[in-house]
Amino acid sequence: MALTLRSNVFKDGGEIPSKYTCEGEDIAPPLEWQSVPEEARSLVLIIDDPDAPDPKAPKMTWVHWVLYNIPTNTSDLPEGATSTDLPSGAEEGLNDWKRSGYGGPCPPIGRHRYFHKLYALDTVLSRLKNPTKAEIEAAMKGHIIAKTELVGTYQKSR
Repeated sequence: MALTLRSNVFKDGGEIPSKYTCEGEDIAPPLEWQSVPEEARSLVLIIDDPDAPDPKAPKMTWVHWVLYNIPTNTSDLPEGATSTDLPSGAEEGLNDWKRSGYGGPCPPIGRHRYFHKLYALDTVLSRLKNPTKAEIEAAMKGHIIAKTELVGTYQKSR
């Protein structure tokens, strides 16, 4: 069975509830996954928005959360997960606010897509200190054995 990722608060392609955005509590949504390959040694979760700043004229991909070295015996992250709630061994990289932790959707213009990407790796990433998404992606190169994604959308109400 293939690696899968889901949330019980929005479906793939569906709208992310405002609770998980800058217009709400700005907390991480609950996520759960299944079918991590047996040979996997760690998991990586990256949440990003390729539609920044304007979906009609995107100029960059905005990074909302970077988690790595998630143990393979973990099957979920609870709602509102912060560094103190992460499974033992899991580490956070830097988002595009130049801090660790989750930063929720806060699109300046239009409806944006938020990609929640989960990777199963054949290694544990080492020698990283406050890595960016680009540094994590470079470290993962050649080590990805499975990938899945969940896409949510959001547009500000005001």
